[in-house]
Amino acid sequence: MATTADFRNGMCIEYNGQLFFIVQFQHVKPGKGAAFVRTKLKNVSTGKVIENTFNAGVKVNEARVERRPHQFLYNDDMGYHFMNAETFDQVPISKEIIDNPELLKEGMQVEVVYHADTETPLMVNLPTHITFEVTYTEPGVRGDTSSTNSLKQAKVETGATIMVPLFVNTGDKIKVDTRDKSYVERVK
Repeated sequence: MATTADFRNGMCIEYNGQLFFIVQFQHVKPGKGAAFVRTKLKNVSTGKVIENTFNAGVKVNEARVERRPHQFLYNDDMGYHFMNAETFDQVPISKEIIDNPELLKEGMQVEVVYHADTETPLMVNLPTHITFEVTYTEPGVRGDTSSTNSLKQAKVETGATIMVPLFVNTGDKIKVDTRDKSYVERVK
């Protein structure tokens, strides 16, 4: 059992009979009345984010989770296949529990979160930033600089489409933020 004082980002709790990850929380102590905690919770099974308020000091069940390193191998009609980096066991994981699966590259190191009691995979965490090669984009126009706010579509080596600045060309290497599929910078 944990209380609202133990809340931290990434913590997995049982709430209303389902598992949730705490995405964000804020302790609020108004001038009048009791303190409370505002949270954003991500449902493990549906991926939906909800907002909820807990009274300060409320006890919640903390679900035991383990984070294990895995390597992405390939995907097929059975799902996405990962290899445990410690035991070398291959594990098929469904697309639904992977955030932005179109950003997975063969051989990529990821972190798979398992429910410790049932040994079921709950989610796959990609690295925050990944470098991709742009396989196709419309050519840039002379005079386009990084100070403009205009964006265009670019297809990267995994087939994903990323919005990039106008000066990015086919063959360039770019760094992408996996949380929201946004362009970060061009890599030399």
